Amino acid sequence: MKPSARLVNTSRGPIVDESALVDALRERHIAGAAVDVFEIEPLPQNHALRHLDNVIATPHIGYVSRDLYQIFYRDTVSNISDWLRRNHR
Repeated sequence: MKPSARLVNTSRGPIVDESALVDALRERHIAGAAVDVFEIEPLPQNHALRHLDNVIATPHIGYVSRDLYQIFYRDTVSNISDWLRRNHR
């Protein structure tokens, strides 16, 4: 990656070598990184990615939205209700 590049990983933590990423960020080989997936989740408090000024690190909840939660909860209640109807007559 060129020095002006920014790495974004919001999919799979283990596809990025975290120690190599930390080194590249510390040495400014790349401009920055935005990550919400990590080798260890939740990211430990003392992890270097939490303390670098060229990193945006968020918890692995990029999928969270009001609409998605409404679907999840509606479908969950519906599935439980369906199961109860079939199995507890």
